[in-house]
Amino acid sequence: MNDLIATPLPVWAEILTAAFAVLGAAFAAIGSFGLVRLPTFFRRIHPPTLGATLGVWSITLATIIYFSVQGGSLFLHAVLITLFVALSAPVTTIFLMRAALFRERLKGGNVPSADSR
Repeated sequence: MNDLIATPLPVWAEILTAAFAVLGAAFAAIGSFGLVRLPTFFRRIHPPTLGATLGVWSITLATIIYFSVQGGSLFLHAVLITLFVALSAPVTTIFLMRAALFRERLKGGNVPSADSR
């Protein structure tokens, strides 16, 4: 029963956890703002990817600090989630960009050709 009782964190751990959590939320909000604010799909695709990746890393650091101090041992389980997001978000962005470029080329839009490098 004593395992369920939370012990208070040291002040330094609370400050670091709060700072990384707020930083992660700020990155996610900035990425979302870029999604809403920018005019075209090609400009809108980049900020949410960066915001999600940086936001998840910051939240993960907050999680690692909190649970490591709380449990008394290094907590790295959250890194698995972060690695999944860090690997899948850029790959998804690449596929979305390629699909958008393909559609623009079919419509005759002004986009770089497939041969340009």
